[in-house]
Amino acid sequence: MNEYDEEILHYFLEHQTQLFPEAVAESPEEAEEFLEDCMAVVCKNIKEVRDYFDDAGMDVAGMSEEELLEASEVFAIPDGRFLVVEG
Repeated sequence: MNEYDEEILHYFLEHQTQLFPEAVAESPEEAEEFLEDCMAVVCKNIKEVRDYFDDAGMDVAGMSEEELLEASEVFAIPDGRFLVVEG
């Protein structure tokens, strides 16, 4: 299971409207519960993001890194990790 540390939770709280039209969580605890329910994935780099989408059956072979990063499901954490949340 993924571990959602404080940085992940706070970043998701601040940027959740990137994926959803309105807030789905108001606190770090609610954010963690929501991410667990969605089975959100923390990836250490963009290659892991690509591998995740590929394993999920998405055709990402022709997508550039920039296109992957523009996907609303991908949250680029300031420390270089990525959070993938499928709504």
